[in-house]
Amino acid sequence: MAKVKTPKKEKIVDLKPKAEKITDEQLQNIQSVVNTINRIQLDLGQLESRKHRALHDVISLQDKLIVIQKELQEEYGTFDVDIQTGKINYKEDGETDKKD
Repeated sequence: MAKVKTPKKEKIVDLKPKAEKITDEQLQNIQSVVNTINRIQLDLGQLESRKHRALHDVISLQDKLIVIQKELQEEYGTFDVDIQTGKINYKEDGETDKKD
């Protein structure tokens, strides 16, 4: 069997040179978008940090409230108090909320 020669491809010469850089407008657009993304990510990080601190503050304040409630329970027999007026809300039968 004889070998069939495949024709050689002709070389295509690109007469238009390839660009080495993008346009200044494209570069500014990319830089603007990347800078905005970076700024937003920084803002999110700061917000998360503030959120973390705020959550710790809430837990600390809840612990303080528990201490105050225990003090009120010991002194008045209840910690059910109207926080606007300071009025103690005893049970309707006149007894305080005492644990048996």
